[in-house]
Amino acid sequence: MKIAVFGLGYVGVVSAACLARDGHSVVGVDPNAIKVDFLRQGKSPIVEPGLEELIDAAVTAGRLVAGSDPAAAVAQCDVLMVCVGTPGQANGSLDLSYVRRVVQQIGAQLAGTAAYKVVVIRSTLLPGSMQSVVIPMLEESSRRKAGKDFGVCINPEFLREGSAISDYDHPPKTVIGASASVRALYAGLSAPLILTDLRTAEMVKYIDNSWHALKVTFANEVGRLCKAMGIDARHAMRLFCMDTKLNISNAYLRPGFAFGGSCLPKDVRALTYQGRLLDVDTPVLSSILASNQLHIAHALAMIRASGRRRIGLLGLSFKEGTDDLRESPIVTLAEQLIGKGYELSIYDRNVRLASLVGANREYILNHIPHIGRLMVDRPEQLLEHADVVVVASAQREFAPLLEKLPAGKSIIDLVGAWNPGEVAGNARPDGYDGIAW
Repeated sequence: MKIAVFGLGYVGVVSAACLARDGHSVVGVDPNAIKVDFLRQGKSPIVEPGLEELIDAAVTAGRLVAGSDPAAAVAQCDVLMVCVGTPGQANGSLDLSYVRRVVQQIGAQLAGTAAYKVVVIRSTLLPGSMQSVVIPMLEESSRRKAGKDFGVCINPEFLREGSAISDYDHPPKTVIGASASVRALYAGLSAPLILTDLRTAEMVKYIDNSWHALKVTFANEVGRLCKAMGIDARHAMRLFCMDTKLNISNAYLRPGFAFGGSCLPKDVRALTYQGRLLDVDTPVLSSILASNQLHIAHALAMIRASGRRRIGLLGLSFKEGTDDLRESPIVTLAEQLIGKGYELSIYDRNVRLASLVGANREYILNHIPHIGRLMVDRPEQLLEHADVVVVASAQREFAPLLEKLPAGKSIIDLVGAWNPGEVAGNARPDGYDGIAW
């Protein structure tokens, strides 16, 4: 392919060099004459292991050239890759001026050609930016229609400084938003190639980077606590990382409802309390329970927004397949609904008041003393009574019942009981809403 790379900063120059190495004909474009001169001489404008050797080989072979003329690059190339920076501003917002300028330049040149070209955005953009900024500017400046007269997609990069070439060659995933026309660029990679919508492709980069930042901060907070207690945090975290079933895995990373039970809330409280005793600030750990409560409040707000008064809870225990009600977020939600005067019915096949013993029985009777009057024996009874069905447990028996829910009733799904890949026909039930989807 003939590819133009706009922006010869970190992402642009690494992408240009790797694409040229892979046999593509690449034109690097940048208004900075120093960067252009570096590439023309076969040199790298940045420090990155192995990059200068790639650039020199590609320039020598004639597969990589550089210049400052966007018009010439658009005329010569089929794929137009935008890799300019989106620096942060003082208030946290992004400066999209570089993106706007390059997109406008590309659009102006598209207006003068009948050839079908594909604009690929590698710059990091907040969700919605493609639809609100990039595509409208391309269409306005080119007087042509995206998807018909030219292609457009976002293809976020996952490169780390110091290992960028290895990251390019061995990515954890390749994500392309909206257009599959550039998938051939990555045909030689073994990583999964995911085609998705624009907003998801934009968002995934922010999820990745926020998670990486959270991991660093979490480890450092644990380090400060360990240090104050005379524990080598490096050894403790090595033990933590040995668990690839729950700790270093996709476990607990599926959006759903709040956590609860007899362990997580108690242990987070204990650890943050210990931090206060030792005069160690733990802002990340201390925010966990507060964020968990906000998620419960969000569910309550969704129910209140329905305007209905008769509510049914499918599920009560803190976890599917157990009768443990201790610190169950569903119990907290039920308490709040009762306190606000809602008519409540509850079904959980694993919870039988007569069978509850010890701390479990004491907990529920202290929080909802008349729980027995609210429980029903069959889910059909709940569905008949409730105007709003709140799915708080992903029991498989619920899915076929929800598909047949009478018209006029609403579903609020807290656990992902409806999944387009699992529910027959993939039809989203009428009146359905999910807590995070």
